[in-house]
Amino acid sequence: MDYTNIEEKMEKAVNMLSEKFAEVRAGRANPAVLNKIKVDYYGTPTPINQMAGISVPEARLIVIQPWDISQLKEIEKAILASDIGINPNNDGKVIRLAFPELNEERRKEIVKEIKKMAEDAKVGVRAARRDGIDEAKAKQKDGEITEDEEKQAEVEIQKLTDKKIGEIDEILNEKEKEVMAI
Repeated sequence: MDYTNIEEKMEKAVNMLSEKFAEVRAGRANPAVLNKIKVDYYGTPTPINQMAGISVPEARLIVIQPWDISQLKEIEKAILASDIGINPNNDGKVIRLAFPELNEERRKEIVKEIKKMAEDAKVGVRAARRDGIDEAKAKQKDGEITEDEEKQAEVEIQKLTDKKIGEIDEILNEKEKEVMAI
């Protein structure tokens, strides 16, 4: 039995978790928080990183330097309208985003949020496992594979599941350390 489709589904859940974690504001300046913000650039919603240079000169500061200075106000408006919770500081040439120090309470809230995200990713992995096992049972029922092959498929799918759940736990532990250590 071929497990690549099942593994791809599980890998997709792990990758989505990594992307979501990159967008989590952990007190340290991370340009990924700007990924989901789109700016109205002459009628086209455009990601900030496609219309400006983004740099992190200090641990808690992001500097956005638009290639077209006339778009400075539009970028500022888009940041204000977003849900990142940081007020942009516009000096006429660049926009600075200063990330405030996180207090203990906010860190604990963030840890709860990332644990929920990790649990959602695990649910995705388990759904892929269930689909794979159902597929193996259907093949056995149709006579495509033997009962022993079906049992072996279940064992292999469970091994894949355990591996991906372990990866999710590892990613979660790293992010949790990052949030709590700042």
